Amino acid sequence: MQRWLKRGAEAVGGGLFVLLFLVFLVQIVARFGFNRPLPWTDELAVVLYVWVILWSTAFVVPQREHVAFDLVYNAMPAGIRRVFRGLAALLFGGLALWALPASWDYIHFMAREGTPVLGLPFMAVFLPFALMLAGVVVRSAHTLWRIARGLDQELSGEVKA
Repeated sequence: MQRWLKRGAEAVGGGLFVLLFLVFLVQIVARFGFNRPLPWTDELAVVLYVWVILWSTAFVVPQREHVAFDLVYNAMPAGIRRVFRGLAALLFGGLALWALPASWDYIHFMAREGTPVLGLPFMAVFLPFALMLAGVVVRSAHTLWRIARGLDQELSGEVKA
């Protein structure tokens, strides 16, 4: 089941990126080929970019591949790194959990407003932000569960094959 969900999330992310690329190509051809810029391509490209970034952050990019400043972290013994991972999971997961209700309220409130050209409800535009927050909460809870069970070594590349 987990593999199926991962592949589905990757397919959605890849599909969004392909759609973004196609809209970008239409934009280039219309602007430079026909000297007739299309306003909807600018707007749709921005919306798709927001979706690609937030969707990928929430569901596609593994935790170990996110940007991290880990010079000090990598110099620490394994036990201290485990504590740091736990504290980071508590901090980021807790903050995301705390922000989720207010963010959802605002996203839901924005359903009444639409984008200027296409009229897309802003709720649809910013929905992946709530999904990203929920993804951070779930990943953080999973990390804490793995630390509690002693199964977290591969998250930081500590397991030797």
